[in-house]
Amino acid sequence: MKQVSRRTAIQAGTALGLGLAGIGRSATAQEPIKLRITHFLSPMAPSQTKLFGPWAQRVEKDSGGRIKCEVYPSMQLGGKPPQIFDQVRTGVADVGWALPGYTPGRFPLSEVFELPFMVGRTAEGTTQAMWEFYNKHLKEEFKDVHILLVHCHAPGLIHMKDKLVTKMEDLQGKKVRLPTKSVGDALKLLGATPVGMPLPEAYEALSRGVADGLTVPWEVMRPQRLNELVKFHTETGLYTTMFTVAMNKAKYDSLPPDLKAVIDKNSGANIVSEMGKAWDDAEAPGLAQAKELGHTFGALSPDEKARWKKATQPVIDAWIAKTPNGKALYEEAAALIRKYDK
Repeated sequence: MKQVSRRTAIQAGTALGLGLAGIGRSATAQEPIKLRITHFLSPMAPSQTKLFGPWAQRVEKDSGGRIKCEVYPSMQLGGKPPQIFDQVRTGVADVGWALPGYTPGRFPLSEVFELPFMVGRTAEGTTQAMWEFYNKHLKEEFKDVHILLVHCHAPGLIHMKDKLVTKMEDLQGKKVRLPTKSVGDALKLLGATPVGMPLPEAYEALSRGVADGLTVPWEVMRPQRLNELVKFHTETGLYTTMFTVAMNKAKYDSLPPDLKAVIDKNSGANIVSEMGKAWDDAEAPGLAQAKELGHTFGALSPDEKARWKKATQPVIDAWIAKTPNGKALYEEAAALIRKYDK
């Protein structure tokens, strides 16, 4: 066997070492970019099954595997639901599903969509109205993040443990969980005692008697197990809630142009109608479960709804009074809902 000189061996070893280092650097450069996604509901909720689960798969596929999404439901990254917006803003999470109404007063123009009866017949229509309004008026309000989507759930109902609500008097003295301050103010004018808490705390509040009922759409009733505790359900058209899907601004800005294009393809106007419809479709399982359990259902009569609208008008008047150009903005939001209401 031919002998290799010591000098040659050293040179060969050095070259091999540099080659391996180069391979290591190349492998590191090719590692996928990770996106940590957070939301506050269970893995069975539409925020996971309708939004982030499918969204993550599409982004990974469209990026050719160069983006890897990690979804953390139920606040697995820590914190409380009202903190999600700031978790995204500061980089604790890269993408998050936040409810602006959990921090009253912070996003004042967005509150127009939380006002009493500021909701169409479908989540799809109202979501499209929200998106158009966002592009005209709300970008400054959310400038600290990169907004991927604003959307809403289907019209919220009133669900009670022991009594069907058919008129205003049925709410007198009842403790009802509220989703946002505006809805809480409306409930108070209707005679209820509003109880504030993030949705994940509602089950315990109902089971312990802290609340007699709650205002939510059907879509959360099954995954949050709320049909186990409430048996009476009333369609009111009282409200919906705005959600934001936001991305950390620095994270978005750090992406190469082709990966930014992947995010853009899966956000905004490209998905707004689809996501609105997904939340309409998400109503069916909760309603079906309540029917299987033999629950009682009702709806406000036209005359009774008119009473509720008159009683809750002060909430609208107060928002208009404190908001620059408030009357015009309120009327524009209402007109957009009518435009898209199908």
